[in-house]
This record gives sequence, C-alpha cells and structure tokens, in this order.
Amino acid sequence: MKIVKKELHFSTKGEIDLVDITREVELFVAESGISQGQVLIFVPGATGAVIAIEHEEGLLEDFKRWLKEIVPKERPYLHNRFDDNAHSHIRATLLGPSLVFPIIDGEVMRGTWQQIFFVELDTRPRKRRVILQAIGE
Repeated sequence: MKIVKKELHFSTKGEIDLVDITREVELFVAESGISQGQVLIFVPGATGAVIAIEHEEGLLEDFKRWLKEIVPKERPYLHNRFDDNAHSHIRATLLGPSLVFPIIDGEVMRGTWQQIFFVELDTRPRKRRVILQAIGE
C-alpha cells in the first residue's frame, strides 16, 4: 500500500468564502500514482470546512444564506466573551473538517455536479491549509 500527502495553501476573503479546490485534488490524485484507493481532504482548524456541492452561483448563494439562517452571527454566544466567532465554530462543526472520495483507475470518483470546496467560516480573511492524503495501490 502507498500513502502520498500534499498540502494546499491559499488565502481566503473572510466569512463564508467558498474556494473550489476540485482541480487541485484531481491533479494531486493523478500525480500520486495511486490507481485504486481513497483520497482524504482534511482541514486542520476549527473555523474551516470542506463540502461537496455543485459549482453553480445560485446554489452557492443559497448555501451561504442557509448557513446564515441556521447559525446566525447575531446570537449571544458564550464563546464571544473571548472572540467574536462562536458562530464560525458551530458552522464548521455542522459541515465537518473532512471528505473522503474513492480513487478508481487513477481518478477521483465524484458525481457530475459534485465539486469540492473549502469553506471559510471565520470572521476575517485567513491563510489556510488543506491536507490531501491519497492511500491505495
């Protein structure tokens, strides 16, 4: 079994910035030499997440509105005594820090309308890191 790792580094614009990383994940898998296995996409950090969603502007805006409605910024969160980003932590918890996709015949298997996005949930622009790890043969 072979294990290959890579880190993606990029900057975000701030709260609910969506960064399409599909191409980077696919290039990583192609260069990994793994033909059968899995690829893990992992966000180290408590205010970022990764999702699989269609890259369609209306849907992306709907997604942003949904996050704001489900976990509003304006609530009186206890964590805000220390920082103003409690809602960011809660949103990240709901979305999750990782995704796993199968690798079949050297390609990431995903649906036609399923792109991979990093979601910035913190209240300000950040420098971000996403860890990719391909495992297989």
